Amino acid sequence: MNQADAIHLLQGAMFTVLLLSGPAVAAAMAVGIVVALFQAVTQVQEMTLTFVPKIIAMLLTLSVAAPFIGAKIYAFTQDVYSRIETGF
Repeated sequence: MNQADAIHLLQGAMFTVLLLSGPAVAAAMAVGIVVALFQAVTQVQEMTLTFVPKIIAMLLTLSVAAPFIGAKIYAFTQDVYSRIETGF
C-alpha cells in the first residue's frame, strides 16, 4: 500500500460519509428553517420547539434512507476488503 492508495481509500471513505449523512442533514436544515420562520412569525421562543421536530425529522429520514445507507456501507466495505485481498 503506497501513499496514493491510502489517499484514494481515505477519499472514498470521506465521500461515503458525506453521501450518507446528507439526507439527515438536509432534513434537519429544512425543518430548522420552517421552525425558525414559525418562531419569527408567532414570536414563540420555546427551546424544545427547535430540537424535537429536528430529531423527529432526522429519525424519519434515517429510517426511510436506511436501505440506501446500508447498501452504500456494504459496497464500500466490499471495495476495501477486495483491495486488501488483492494487495491494493
